Amino acid sequence: MTVIFWAVAVVAFVILELATVGLASIWFALGALCALIAALLHAPLWLQIVCFVLVSAATLLLTRPLAKKYINSKTMATNADRVIGSRAVVKERIDELAGSGAVLADGKMWSARTVDGSTAEPGDVVIVREIRGVKLIVDPNSASASEKEATE
Repeated sequence: MTVIFWAVAVVAFVILELATVGLASIWFALGALCALIAALLHAPLWLQIVCFVLVSAATLLLTRPLAKKYINSKTMATNADRVIGSRAVVKERIDELAGSGAVLADGKMWSARTVDGSTAEPGDVVIVREIRGVKLIVDPNSASASEKEATE
């Protein structure tokens, strides 16, 4: 009975691994394979479980850092984050309810939303606070405050 359980576990973990983009369950498939071998050798259930846990944990701890390093190394820096903290000019009214808004930042047009859900009108100067996906999150209040300080 336990042989069937561990065989099904190996197959399930391998299918799960094949269904994911990165390494997600290969370590548990190896642990289940070790437990399956223990079951085929008529080891007691507690020893099968210990084999599963130890082999899964050992392979996970030993190989996960290497796997993350080589599998996730394909990220490419875009330098888009250089606009964070810079000023931008509102080109299209930023309105959270209408789902509209665009700013010109670093010579490029970006979709934009405000940090607090407020609106900003064309021509307003805003400060870029963060990037969420392809949208800039801007703060219209801090730009006007810094402009007032500069004029005083």
